Amino acid sequence: AAGGGDGVRGRAPEDLDAEFVAFVDRRARRHLRAAALLTGDWHTAEDLVQTCLVKLYRAWPRLGPDVDLDAYLRRMLVNTNRSWWRARWRREAPVATVPDRAGEDGQDAHDRAATVRQALRALPARQRAVLVLRFYEDLPVAEVADLLGCSAGAVKTHTHRGIRRLRQLLAAEAAIGSSEEEHHGSRR
Repeated sequence: AAGGGDGVRGRAPEDLDAEFVAFVDRRARRHLRAAALLTGDWHTAEDLVQTCLVKLYRAWPRLGPDVDLDAYLRRMLVNTNRSWWRARWRREAPVATVPDRAGEDGQDAHDRAATVRQALRALPARQRAVLVLRFYEDLPVAEVADLLGCSAGAVKTHTHRGIRRLRQLLAAEAAIGSSEEEHHGSRR
């Protein structure tokens, strides 16, 4: 039915807020169940419903009494879930072979970040600055050149040399780390 069974809605701000709260009290659980089916995960469903309720609250004053609020919120749930799914899809990358071990834990990521920071510190200052500005700050070559007061060609040269040296340092660190793992593993 029109208005999701809510009847004619008034236009006074305090009435709008009260009507919104009443709608959420009556209908949020139903939409949460639908969101759980859409997402396949209860926690993601809660995030989805909350996000859509915020969007609905922003649109609430513009919605007339003839709007089916359940249909409106349902459409928001589907569209928001679809955009989240697309965003996740873009972040995922297929691989030729599945790794033997599960994703790394927080300690692995912390250790790797510390190793990269240590390798960056070993680079000459200009190479380090170029790599940080190009890849951490994601600045284009021209902007890095302007910031450092050098030519675009110099930025490209420092990038090439810095990456080459960084790879050497990280490869050496990986070789040291794997030989330590083998050494400790053989004593067990």
